[in-house]
Amino acid sequence: MKATTSGRTTLLADVGGTNARFALLIDGTLCAKAHMSVKDYATFQQALAAYLGISAKAGGPDHAILAASGVVQNGGCALTNNSWVIDAEELRRTYGLSTVRLINDFEAVAWALPRLGPNSLLQLGGQQRLPGAPLAAIGPGTGLGMAISIPHAGGHIVLSSEGGHSTIASGSLREDAVIEHLRQRFGHVSAERVLSGAGLENLHDAVATIDRAALPKRRATDITRAAADGTCTTSRSAVDMFCGMLGSVAGNLALALNARGGIFIGGGILRHMPDYLAASQFRQRFEEKGRLQKFLESIPAYLILDDDAAFVGLRHLMEVEGLG
Repeated sequence: MKATTSGRTTLLADVGGTNARFALLIDGTLCAKAHMSVKDYATFQQALAAYLGISAKAGGPDHAILAASGVVQNGGCALTNNSWVIDAEELRRTYGLSTVRLINDFEAVAWALPRLGPNSLLQLGGQQRLPGAPLAAIGPGTGLGMAISIPHAGGHIVLSSEGGHSTIASGSLREDAVIEHLRQRFGHVSAERVLSGAGLENLHDAVATIDRAALPKRRATDITRAAADGTCTTSRSAVDMFCGMLGSVAGNLALALNARGGIFIGGGILRHMPDYLAASQFRQRFEEKGRLQKFLESIPAYLILDDDAAFVGLRHLMEVEGLG
């Protein structure tokens, strides 16, 4: 299926553990955006076929650039938090595409960072970005994504990261107890085990167990809603701990990368509760690094408010590399 338009048509996709978002870029204009639930399709190929069927009037793609939530190797990606597998060469052959580019989803977010304006960001403390310094993205969603954008004379170098799977550290005796509880369940307790949708559920279960609160298991959306409404002290405690631990991990990332260009928080969990995050211990924990506290006080952190940040990044990458 080829485009009927006179110019080129490029398929853009942002594929996460829970949702897949598609759009067509036709002559530089973003069209036919669609949001699809991963659980509704057994494979990525089925979801893509459904999307292309829905968007047929817009014309089929000549090129594709896809962001996926997992490790990308040799043009393929087995997604970390669902059973989908994406193979760039298979897609190229199936749809007769001229080019297919597959990258990590937070690599796409990192490509977007230089192009996110004030209306797309909520600043969470700190001062101004230092021009020419590294920028880092971190995002709790279905998993915990990380990536870095490093400015240089020719533009930006973007590096993906699997830092979400690094070991989580405690910031208090209560967090010690929570991590020990999770260690009995998982063995290794990574940052993603607590800073993701499933991670928030893990925190809620651990807090309930430690506090001997007889509560049913709750989904992440129910936990955040109950925390924001003030209707459940366990949910409030779990979300407060989530925000604090995110601050610690984000501060560690800023130190490790010297990211004085700013730390940018993506992912779908906190975008819907910006006021809660701003009022939490996130910033305090971000800066609590002993002798390096003054260094971190100047580094701005931002919550990304733009739902299309990954698409912004994919378009930037297209321009930089002349894709399509």
